[in-house]
Amino acid sequence: MFNFFKKKQEPDSLCFNTDIHCHIIPGIDDGSPDASTSIELIERMQGWGIKRIIATPHVTQASFENTPETIGQAYDTLIREISNKDININVHHSAEYRIDELFLSHLADGIITPMPQNYLLVENSFIQEPWNLDQLLFDLKIKGYKPILAHPERYMYYFTKKERYNIIHNTGTKFQINLLSLSGYYGKEEKRIATELIEKGLVDFVGTDLHNHKQADAIDAYLSTNEYRRIKNRLLILNDSI
Repeated sequence: MFNFFKKKQEPDSLCFNTDIHCHIIPGIDDGSPDASTSIELIERMQGWGIKRIIATPHVTQASFENTPETIGQAYDTLIREISNKDININVHHSAEYRIDELFLSHLADGIITPMPQNYLLVENSFIQEPWNLDQLLFDLKIKGYKPILAHPERYMYYFTKKERYNIIHNTGTKFQINLLSLSGYYGKEEKRIATELIEKGLVDFVGTDLHNHKQADAIDAYLSTNEYRRIKNRLLILNDSI
């Protein structure tokens, strides 16, 4: 009965200061709808220990066909709002590029916006692996990019073909898992795969992939668990080196 008087555990800090995957640029994808929401989300991220953000709005054919111009305009709006609120945080932007015809077009036109050090966050379709994925990742490296595969633990077609994880990673593509996956937000299988990838040493980056307050609540809850405190010590990641 003494559990009623047990003090609620406060969220722990993140084991990184730079988030390389989130959707807090307002009004251009399924993330933050407006600048005021973006500010609220950024303040929550600061509470986790985030000091630097590389925002990654979707660039996806037929849904979020963003360009450097559309992203840049929305980014400028956000930066003005951050300045008006006198918030001390560094916010940059790249994008999360779905591997599709639009991405190939942007690549051919030279309008890709990489992260520092030429890292590039790419994502597969959730339905099936791109037929030429290995060749495309190789071509990106030849062009000087350093591809990071976003949330490989969420592609269900790999769950029964786990050898693909080793093949893709061993050829030089970095892996970024979602903090939300570790929290169980997407489901038990995604959490299990994310944990397995950590155990196998295949995780190079962790991202919040933050879109909204509901997800922020899930991260808050996860950071308050002993499970997170145990797993954070096993994460050897590169977030703060970018």
